[in-house]
Amino acid sequence: MLARPGYPGGMSRLLLSLAFASAAFSQTPAPNLEWIKANYTKYEYRVPMRDGTKLFTSVYQPKDQSQTWPIMLMRTPYGVAPYGVDQYREQMGTNPWLARDKYIFVFQDVRGTRMSEGQFTNMTPHKAAKRAREFDESSDTYDTIDWLVKSLPNNNAKVCTWGTSYPGFYTAAGMIDAHPAHKCAIPQAPIMDWFTGDDFHHNGALFLPHAFNFFSRFGRPRPEPRTTAADAFDYKTPDGYDFFQRLGPLVNANEKYFKNDVAFWNDLMKNDTYNEFWKSRNLRPHIKGVKPAVLTVGGWFDAENLYGALQLFKTIEKQSPTTEHTLVMGPWCHGCWNRAGSEQLGDIRFNDKTGPWYLEHVEFPFVRKHLKGAGDWKPTKTILFETGANQWRRGDTWPPANAIQRSLYARAGGLLSFDAPTEPAAFDEYISDPAKPVPYTDRTGPAMMADYIVGDQRFASRRTDVVTYMTPELTEDLTLVGDLTHSLWVSTSGTDSDFIVKLIDVYPDNYPDPDPNPTKVRMGGYQQLIRGEVMRGKFRESFEKPVPFKPGQPTLVEFTVNDIFHNFRTGHRLMIQIQSSWFPLVDRNPQQFLNINLAKESDFRKATQRIHRSSGMPTGIRVRVLPPPAEASKSR
Repeated sequence: MLARPGYPGGMSRLLLSLAFASAAFSQTPAPNLEWIKANYTKYEYRVPMRDGTKLFTSVYQPKDQSQTWPIMLMRTPYGVAPYGVDQYREQMGTNPWLARDKYIFVFQDVRGTRMSEGQFTNMTPHKAAKRAREFDESSDTYDTIDWLVKSLPNNNAKVCTWGTSYPGFYTAAGMIDAHPAHKCAIPQAPIMDWFTGDDFHHNGALFLPHAFNFFSRFGRPRPEPRTTAADAFDYKTPDGYDFFQRLGPLVNANEKYFKNDVAFWNDLMKNDTYNEFWKSRNLRPHIKGVKPAVLTVGGWFDAENLYGALQLFKTIEKQSPTTEHTLVMGPWCHGCWNRAGSEQLGDIRFNDKTGPWYLEHVEFPFVRKHLKGAGDWKPTKTILFETGANQWRRGDTWPPANAIQRSLYARAGGLLSFDAPTEPAAFDEYISDPAKPVPYTDRTGPAMMADYIVGDQRFASRRTDVVTYMTPELTEDLTLVGDLTHSLWVSTSGTDSDFIVKLIDVYPDNYPDPDPNPTKVRMGGYQQLIRGEVMRGKFRESFEKPVPFKPGQPTLVEFTVNDIFHNFRTGHRLMIQIQSSWFPLVDRNPQQFLNINLAKESDFRKATQRIHRSSGMPTGIRVRVLPPPAEASKSR
């Protein structure tokens, strides 16, 4: 079960044990460039893979040769800069405690990127059975580790891999069929599946500014090795809503900007269903028999790869149950545990320097235990930050075994209630117009904004094409845990539509403002997004074989969205918003059943949407509620 205040096994015990393990380092300053040069020597190698391809690899070796050192390995498509043996990194990764503790730090350009040989493939498909000289990211990791432990002086033949985002994917893929020296892995915000939930597609809908911004730079061809990235795309405007409206249908991206020069954008456009192209890039079926100890890290408010972190954890639990495995989830945006500012995201404050805490008290002792056999790391299944209450928890299961399944229902008058509707026929209605889509944020910017995922939703509540339901003020804290299942009874005048559901924490009107500056956002009545997700309606039955809606016919649209661990405090209210556009975060749906990637401007039409909320067709959200501490204590 999940540890709560006053329960045996609470977080205070974990804090004490981990604090002792790193006490010697907590008072030392972070290593700087001069310290790194004084304590490490840099080397550059071209490490051969089994097919003869050589991968550019930077190695920072401790100058102290009095003992052997473990190896920390990161494989990345973003470059191991700086290049040149006399040019040193200013940080050995992101963890200053590890740098001070001394390890051999290794950074490698994956094949086909920057200074490595070979052909780059996005989300390299895993090959379960390889013939001679066949390769994937698992074998490239194996071959790299094999070369390192045989070739680097003063290594102790123990390796830990780590990386965030795309490097997190390489870390996860490298755990499969691992080398004997591969003792631990720290996949952070790893990519698992680019069609169903990570990065560029959510339930089949394209996350437009994220995909456009990323591939306009990263997707450019690399005809020969280089040490720099392609130039960033110039939007020529700070207004992303306006830019993507003027872009028009997706077919215009090539005509206006990409000129068929971005190979993976072309792949996105060609593969509009969950076909073999996407299935082959789904890493989950191959995560079996994992031998290294695993620390999976993610952020509750990661706009890019929240799905990947949670899916990797669940997959290991199901398919590799004997693996030593811990899930860490903090109140973070994408990679925010690795940098300053982790005590706040957007307008939301967490009252804790959560990133440095994780680096010192979790990642550092985890690595130290598995690579040096030192310290006091004691594995636990989960180390999770409870948002809203703003405190760390540890537990042995996720979701907690004592969580109670309940449903919140849409009711008349905009009420959200745990009581099911009793009306024989009832619905709420709005008109969705692709020419005037609902914005995903009230702020201005061309790329996907990292903090939209906790943004204030008051602007959306005021639109006539957004339906809102809200509970009365809570008389006691309400903690929701685990994934959410949205169960919508809808009808549409079109043959396809998107349905976006947002779960929101509504602050009391008298909530105090942390900043007295009147130009700052006022937190009284703030509507904080906790979890929002889209379902492209035609995929409601199958991602492989989409089906149209029958105009005017009520249809069940049900989908599960990423986990939360959020405490809605006394005096707050729960809200859900339902809408059919979320622009430009999600590309516009023509609201006609067709291949949206090939749609023309004339294909986009208004649609009348109905959200049914009768006794026979109830719309709501299935949730898991954690019992209050007093009730949980009685059940023990």
